Amino acid sequence: MRQIVLDTETTGLAWERGHRVIEIGCIELIKRRPTGREFQRYLNPDRQIDAGAMEVTGISNESLLDKPRFHEIVDEFLDFIRGAELIIHNAAFDIGFLDNELSLVGRELGRISDYAEVIDSLRMARERYPGQRNSLDALCKRLGVNNAHRIQHGALLDAQLLVEVYLTLTSGQGDLGFAAEPTPPACGVVPSSPTARPRRVLRASAEERALHAERLQKIEKKSGVCVWLAQSEATLD
Repeated sequence: MRQIVLDTETTGLAWERGHRVIEIGCIELIKRRPTGREFQRYLNPDRQIDAGAMEVTGISNESLLDKPRFHEIVDEFLDFIRGAELIIHNAAFDIGFLDNELSLVGRELGRISDYAEVIDSLRMARERYPGQRNSLDALCKRLGVNNAHRIQHGALLDAQLLVEVYLTLTSGQGDLGFAAEPTPPACGVVPSSPTARPRRVLRASAEERALHAERLQKIEKKSGVCVWLAQSEATLD
């Protein structure tokens, strides 16, 4: 599975009021592992940055004067995200801005959802931690992700933090491969067809079971819940 963790910085809070994207940061994951491929661009928005946005991002109007416009990098950006699963924190915000940028290019480019599936990590966090603060900073603190270097917001920096948050938040929900395994028979015997050779049933040693239990405890410590640990304890009881 190819995933792109994405974040943007903007001149203000509402594209409906004419605000524009000033930075895009993307990090590629393949099978939940960073590949080293990144896409990061600062953009000239052809308008002033709100004072509040400038304070949060540290990006000045002057620093963007020599940067490309969105229409100059749009094809490269769309090629980078095409066919991927986009992981975005508070996706409605970023997608609203990016869809608006696409509409301003002057070509029929459609919407971001025409190029990639969008997953909102904020929605996932709210389902996991209802009634709690689920900002990126709050999740970093809760999940043990070091964000001490995040003095100001930046699209690529925030995407890097979101990679760690997302992988920790979803730890055990795909990287362990359990979903692909068929449900074993209750007796533990591997079924075979009439023409299949008999198969040996390999059972874990005491040392392997201890390492497995240690791994499950680490998952529970990071994510706050581990279904397989609870099932293991119930089996032992």
